[in-house]
Amino acid sequence: MNRPTLDATLDATLASDASPFHAGEQALQAENGKREMMERFGRKVIRPYMPDQHRAFFAQLPFLAVGAVDADGWPWATLLPGAPGFAQSPDPQNLDIALNAPASDPVRKALRPGAPLGILGIELETRRRNRLNGRVTSLEPDQMRLRVDQSFGNCPQYIQHRDVKFLRAPEDTSPSSASAIFQKFDAEARRRIASADVFFVASAIPARDNPVNEGVDVSHRGGRPGFIKVEGNTLLIPDFPGNNHFNTFGNFLLNPKAGLVFPDFETGTMLTLTGHTELLAKDDPALQGFRGAERGWRFTLSHGLWLRDALPFRAKRGAASPNSLLADTWGEAAQRTALETRRDSWRSFRVARVQQESSVIRSFYLEPADGAPVLPFQAGQFLTLRASSSQGILTRSYTISSAPGEAFYRISVKREEQGTMSRLLHDEIIPGAMLEVKSPRGDFFIDAAETRPAVLLAGGVGITPMISMANHVLREGLRTRHLRPLTVLHATKNSAQRAFADDFRALQQTSEGQIRYYSIVSAPKADEQPGTDYNGTGRITADTLRQVLALDDYDFFLCGPAPFMQGVYDSLRDLGVADVRIFAEGFGPASLTRRLDETAQPTDQDVPAADEANAALVTFAKTDGATGNRSSTEHSWSPADGTLLELAEAHGHSPAFSCRTGSCGSCATRLRHGAVSYRKTPTAAHEADEVLLCCARPARLAKGSAPLELDL
Repeated sequence: MNRPTLDATLDATLASDASPFHAGEQALQAENGKREMMERFGRKVIRPYMPDQHRAFFAQLPFLAVGAVDADGWPWATLLPGAPGFAQSPDPQNLDIALNAPASDPVRKALRPGAPLGILGIELETRRRNRLNGRVTSLEPDQMRLRVDQSFGNCPQYIQHRDVKFLRAPEDTSPSSASAIFQKFDAEARRRIASADVFFVASAIPARDNPVNEGVDVSHRGGRPGFIKVEGNTLLIPDFPGNNHFNTFGNFLLNPKAGLVFPDFETGTMLTLTGHTELLAKDDPALQGFRGAERGWRFTLSHGLWLRDALPFRAKRGAASPNSLLADTWGEAAQRTALETRRDSWRSFRVARVQQESSVIRSFYLEPADGAPVLPFQAGQFLTLRASSSQGILTRSYTISSAPGEAFYRISVKREEQGTMSRLLHDEIIPGAMLEVKSPRGDFFIDAAETRPAVLLAGGVGITPMISMANHVLREGLRTRHLRPLTVLHATKNSAQRAFADDFRALQQTSEGQIRYYSIVSAPKADEQPGTDYNGTGRITADTLRQVLALDDYDFFLCGPAPFMQGVYDSLRDLGVADVRIFAEGFGPASLTRRLDETAQPTDQDVPAADEANAALVTFAKTDGATGNRSSTEHSWSPADGTLLELAEAHGHSPAFSCRTGSCGSCATRLRHGAVSYRKTPTAAHEADEVLLCCARPARLAKGSAPLELDL
């Protein structure tokens, strides 16, 4: 990892004896922009004693994860089992633990008076966990006492649910046995690691400057089976967002060694390892394509052993942590990386489920027919669909209403009587139907990591990207411990036509009001009650915004019919909101007439567009599929005619199109002669001799250049 200021940071913090964090932890907190926040937080929650709730918590556990360092300086991790009550706290400064581990356990062999230990109490049934770092003050054959250095709680992320059931008395260690020490992973070890959804890692630095915040730490790591990659004698391990203490990585920074234990809760066997570590930055090529990883690390084995039937209990796996489900496995990451090379290709999806969201909106859940994962997307982007109908091949784009991280895409479509694709979806598409899909794209999306609060303004079916954004912001808030404040205003005719109201209200409750939802209806029904069924009537106006929003600096996101978006945009600009703070969904016929900020720079164009003084001549040519005969029509273009797609439609042609933003490529048309200008650079892939009609205009003619001719 590239840290040009790391040495200076370490030098400045080594002498500090007031912070609850040592130099390595402080350095990584600073590198990740969390230093001041974590110092304030740490001083509040990291204590030199156990609160009463921690003392009671340890006393009810069936095992503890323990980390220690052997006489040769190698860290080890293990699980110490016991009937509830085997760990007891006689007072807030001390913890007594019964030693029910076999004599061959490396951690038990490393115990000695004065030895630093890391303790993690974890309750798999409830996903609660608390940490304790301390030192052995007394040691007997069957018990030890620890003096507390630090005690603090941890979040429940990435812990898979399990119910623990004892098969024998915990103090009976006679069934256990230890393997010989090994220096290389065999097939059994590789299988155990590759199938693991949990392991515990011990790390340590010598108690040198401040024994209170230096010593041994043991931490939990969890994910879906397959989240650890075995590469020869090395493990590649992604690191997911956590509590920003950087206890483990801070230790690795100063002492790159680790002890790992992989418990098999089905058999009671533990695989325990020790070796060297290497920290990896988020942009390290080794982590490329792994969704959910904020950084990573490599572990290279020095030596290890198996402890067979060392655990007197079994714990059957239950529900996975919701956080684990949002992250990849290495198999999925490899599949997704391979799929990225075909992002612009059509891919078959199966309709897994259809759900009515309102009187006019229906959702379609789409799963890849090939069984590979869906490609990732930004919350707010859209899909392009292709389907066969009696009128031929139909192609349209629809916003994704599901949030990133799901195993499917969901689109939510309003039935439009004039919309051939929407009528096809509503009338004919049922579960099991197949559709062709192009991967998500579009430049309308939200950044959940941004600290500036956001306002989502939707009209009618324009709520579809907003529910994706809101779910994404909540999930990222739970995952990263930062939830971007959102205010959602949804304008509809009445509650019958409104989609996702219950979902937004649930988000409001779950986020404890950090996501706020307001329903505005223009024609409420007689039985609809204000304050219960909706929050206001009429339209979203400047007065509405004044009433709902506190004085602050916001980002505004707009989606809905063209008149709605233009009206809300004009209201925002009249209120003094900068144009650069207003983001609008632009696919479909909707587009904004913007009033640019005074400081805005004009967009450069590679080729200038034709203008009134240089009107262009455009020829649309067609070939009859049955006879092979060609025909053409010639039209004069001026800026008032808009894009080439709009010109074609105005003269009775029906070219294929979908997004109208140059994002999907559906309108790609062969260029026979001439040149075009784009209002903005299109993102859809297209050949050098193709034009994207939806965002192109004729280029300004130079003397002697050929008129524009397009082959429809």
